[in-house]
Amino acid sequence: MNRRFVAGARSGFRIFLPLSIGLIPWALVTGVALTSAGLSVVEAMGMNLLVYAGVAQIATLPLIMAGAPLWLIGLTGLALNLRFLIFSAAIAKGFHGVPLRLRIPSGYLLIDGVFAVCTERMLAVRDWRWRLGYFLGPSLWGWCLWQSFVLTGVLGAGALPQDWSLEFMATIALMVILVPLSKNRPMLVAALSGGVASVLLRGMPLKLGVIVAIVIGIVAGFVASRALPDTRGA
Repeated sequence: MNRRFVAGARSGFRIFLPLSIGLIPWALVTGVALTSAGLSVVEAMGMNLLVYAGVAQIATLPLIMAGAPLWLIGLTGLALNLRFLIFSAAIAKGFHGVPLRLRIPSGYLLIDGVFAVCTERMLAVRDWRWRLGYFLGPSLWGWCLWQSFVLTGVLGAGALPQDWSLEFMATIALMVILVPLSKNRPMLVAALSGGVASVLLRGMPLKLGVIVAIVIGIVAGFVASRALPDTRGA
């Protein structure tokens, strides 16, 4: 294995390790939610492997259980994952020179936390092998951690103490992951706009307010990126 790749992987793993702990409660909540929705172990883990996005899974489960139209389920999942389109565009230059056969699986592994901590360094280093290692090291660790604790949540849904308040811990963990993403003004504008809109539109039927809020946040972030300098937030 290339030494530069290994060096990058080690560096990326070290910087992501503290943040990755926040994945644990969120993964447990996702596993419990999948089981509570009536999915078998195979179905739950199959969905988790295919989707690999906790927010999208948890948001679409109530729609699936309620027998919502397939188009609405798909649209909800798509809307909740639109941020990865933005993430991919922002980090794309970091994959310059990386073979296509490696870029495609890398897209599957992209998550919020890795994007937050790895993008800046990836865009600054010239060696594509080091950059690839810097991305894949934490990404593969995050994937393994996520799958392991989702499976733990699926298998141990009935055994986990109810007073653990996993939902609260998962929310805090998600906030810890999202804070680094709001270091520049456009991201901050997008987060605030989407957050306020989601509160104001929470009464819309079929949870359409979430989808509308996401679109508002994306549009606001795009407009802000054109109108405001990309500087660190206060």
